[in-house]
Amino acid sequence: MNRQLASSCVWALLWALGLLLSACEENTVEPARYGSLSGIVRDSRTNAPLPNVVITTNPATSSFTTDNEGRFALPNLTVAQYTLSLRKTDYKSETLNVNVAEGPATSVEIRLEKSTGNQRPHAPSQPEPANGASNRAPSLTLRWRGTDPDKGDSLRYDVVLYEGSSTVRQQLLSNSRDTAVTVSGLKYNTSYFWQVTVRDHAGETARGDVWAFQTTTFPELRYLFARTTGGNTDIYATDAVANGMLLRLTTSAFIETAPQLSPTRDRIAYTSNATGQYQLYTMNRDGSDARCITTIPVEGYYNNGLAYHWSPDGAQLVYARYDKLYRINRDGTGLALLATAPAGRHFRELDWSVLANKIVVQTIGANAYDAEIYQLNPDGSGLTQVVSNLPGRLDSPSFSVDGRQILYTRDLAGIDDPTGRQLNAHILVQHPDGTGLLDLSTRKPAGTNDINPRFSPDGAKIIFVNVANDNIAPPEVWVMDAADGNNRVRLLQNAASPDWR
Repeated sequence: MNRQLASSCVWALLWALGLLLSACEENTVEPARYGSLSGIVRDSRTNAPLPNVVITTNPATSSFTTDNEGRFALPNLTVAQYTLSLRKTDYKSETLNVNVAEGPATSVEIRLEKSTGNQRPHAPSQPEPANGASNRAPSLTLRWRGTDPDKGDSLRYDVVLYEGSSTVRQQLLSNSRDTAVTVSGLKYNTSYFWQVTVRDHAGETARGDVWAFQTTTFPELRYLFARTTGGNTDIYATDAVANGMLLRLTTSAFIETAPQLSPTRDRIAYTSNATGQYQLYTMNRDGSDARCITTIPVEGYYNNGLAYHWSPDGAQLVYARYDKLYRINRDGTGLALLATAPAGRHFRELDWSVLANKIVVQTIGANAYDAEIYQLNPDGSGLTQVVSNLPGRLDSPSFSVDGRQILYTRDLAGIDDPTGRQLNAHILVQHPDGTGLLDLSTRKPAGTNDINPRFSPDGAKIIFVNVANDNIAPPEVWVMDAADGNNRVRLLQNAASPDWR
């Protein structure tokens, strides 16, 4: 044997030895697990077994049919979840999932519904407002189109509405023939989602897509007022335009009154007796997020929640309780005693002027007609009388826009009625030093009172309440020229405590 041949034999021997060693290594193989499936198919109405039902599986095995007794069996199935699809002439197709386990056969009973030849309705379409629409009014009508492949089929609809990310649904329609529904009372600047489900006479259903729309931002309603209806007083906002917008901002069973919009125009302050005493509250301009910010109530002789006002920067409020005048931050923190009334007197209505850097406040004694008007500094110092105790009742002092005049009311009938009744209240304006006194109510109807006056934001008008002096007819909100009381125009009926910003 030559050297080359010997070398080849050596390599062949080494290769064979490698194969032998490799064959000796242990390889672990997971054994397959098997189960089986058996069952019966029945008519859902009569419960009779159904022969010749074609059954297929996914994962695929083989197609097979039920026997004369409606039975079927699939042995030696790999353990897994299978989807069974069943078909039979004159019956509705059926699909179901079955988990095949190892060991004894998995048994199922399946029922098929008799087919009536009915076709499922088309999914609702063509929504109005269109999907993704914005700037929608808080009261609107939702519309859609429903069709069915079976001509003349009777369709009925369910409609649900969701607010924003909330999972709470509002059922707008249920089993209705209508293809439109009106919804009201939605929130401003809020996204809403809605869905329509259609159902035909055979009970087949189809759901439309989830459609969305967004409501418009809250409107610029410059007038606030309180209205009493059925013995309940609530706060409203309006544009004061004929057939214009009117929104009710509070809805509780208690009295909410004396609304004032903050100088920053983001919150409304008001008072409520929900706790049994008049406390000071604030809320958003749409009436949401109401918060009580006081624990010491806004009360006193003939007060009933009237004696408060915003600071010029909107950061604080000043309010009265009997003979004490308090200052509090808009979030309810920082309560501080600002001033104490003269002996035997109590604070009532007030105003705060940024330009005059003064607070003007009414004080009363034990009777409503025992009234005087004072000025003081924002830190509570410098309490100075502006209008002395005159015959007839004095009320509602407030500053002009420039702070150079003080507006108030006085009953010129000169009666001192312990109950506080007035017969002929006029709106008067004067300088703080008492000069320039002017009567703005010379054109007031006889037998009525002009009360609760405030200057308009531009100083050109006075907004006020006119009410019959019998205190039976509901009050009305009016405006007139600030210069001379001319051009009296009624804005609102059954309205009191107006605020105009």
